Amino acid sequence: MRLSYPSHVKIIQLPCTGRIDIIHLLNAIENGADGVYVAGCLEGECHFKQGNLKARKKVEYVKKTLTEIGIEPERVEMFNLSSAQGAKFAKIATEMVERIRQLGPTPVKKGHAA
Repeated sequence: MRLSYPSHVKIIQLPCTGRIDIIHLLNAIENGADGVYVAGCLEGECHFKQGNLKARKKVEYVKKTLTEIGIEPERVEMFNLSSAQGAKFAKIATEMVERIRQLGPTPVKKGHAA
């Protein structure tokens, strides 16, 4: 079954969401991404023990940081799903694209003065 999700969603695969770093999320926004989401294993089912819990903490930290600098924290989100939930992944991708569309373009882009 081939899943359909918005074509401008860029997927970056990692062995575990615990490998994501705060700087990766912030750099994505700074480099022009209007939004970023992390899709990790279901809580309690991480192959690497607690990687998804670590990733959630990092996402929450980034959301807090964005709020502090005046950027909508809704631009960054974490979702937990299993690899068997492809339809849910496609639905989340579509919902995130719509959320970001409603927020509008990111107010931050590398190399642009505010």
